[in-house]
Amino acid sequence: MVGAVPIPTLPQPCKAKRDSGVERAMPGVSVIVPVYGVADYLPGCLDSILSSDGDDLEVIAVDDGSPDRCARILEDHAAQDDRLHVVRLDHNHGQGHARNLALGMAAGDYVWFVDSDDMAAIGALPAIRAALDSSLPDMLLIDWVNWYPGGRTEPNPDSGVLSTVPDAGCTLEQQPKLIDHTMTSWSKVFRRDFLRGLDVGFADGIHEDIVVTCAALLEAKVIGATDHVCYRYRRARKGAAMATTSHGQLAVFDSYQRVFEMLAKRAADGSQVSDELYAAIFQRAIWHYTNVLQSTGPGVGRVGLPGLVPRADRKQFFERMHEDFVRYRPPSYEHPPGARGAKFRLIERGAYRTYSLLEPLTQLRAAAGRLIGRG
Repeated sequence: MVGAVPIPTLPQPCKAKRDSGVERAMPGVSVIVPVYGVADYLPGCLDSILSSDGDDLEVIAVDDGSPDRCARILEDHAAQDDRLHVVRLDHNHGQGHARNLALGMAAGDYVWFVDSDDMAAIGALPAIRAALDSSLPDMLLIDWVNWYPGGRTEPNPDSGVLSTVPDAGCTLEQQPKLIDHTMTSWSKVFRRDFLRGLDVGFADGIHEDIVVTCAALLEAKVIGATDHVCYRYRRARKGAAMATTSHGQLAVFDSYQRVFEMLAKRAADGSQVSDELYAAIFQRAIWHYTNVLQSTGPGVGRVGLPGLVPRADRKQFFERMHEDFVRYRPPSYEHPPGARGAKFRLIERGAYRTYSLLEPLTQLRAAAGRLIGRG
């Protein structure tokens, strides 16, 4: 059963004068926030969004059967700000279902998915509005920071790809390296009608963002970007999906299988899929697999802590990596240089024992690099 506060049509958005002197409505933004078991973090998340001025903003928070005091927090915030609308579900359906449900209710020209344990950065929505108004993209890529317990932050390691996007926007074919931007849904702002028209939704479980992200990148006629840091991604939170050892991490293979099926369908339909783009997506998939296999839970980078993949599943996970490498490898593919290339060669050979022996050294190097960077 769904108990929903009616979602009204957004007020008339403000007008902006173009260089021609003609007024045009600024795009309205719907921020979608799935909520489950995050009472300690939810007030900060909501405040970071609602602190932005403007009637061209709505926030749809889906209480996904949360067992804690999230419902009361949402009620209190909605009573103080009528831009916040609350949808209540009688039991937990999962984050993907919550996003799909709210997307069907959204009234904004654009939608931004924000996780309820994270926060919008200072000045995020003004920067997003300005970037949207500049090129009216199908999707906008935003910059972000990792945010660790104690308040320490680290910049997005792939922020450099945002600078490759021209002011007028581009396509993925024109800039294949954009596939290296994080696969998370919160790192993009989507034109609502464009996203609804993709005929893909957020799946259940984890790694549910991958298919939606790739479908949008492949279909977008205009991809925009802003280098303003718009998002604070909370890392190493106990209980978070990406800080929890789980058999469900193997779902990453199913998600990329759907992506490669999309590529095959595009090729069969006569749509352009260049060798360069295919190779970029292939390499992104394999690198994503290696990150899931090596990543640890709380205390990222410390050798000896359990990883995201349970120890009993690690060999199976590696074998799936090897199978996908052989199945999807482009005919003319060349390994990247350095440590990444060395990893890829071991995966291609199916050398699990050697890979496992080298992995602790890789994590030590990564940890040492972070310490040097902070020094």
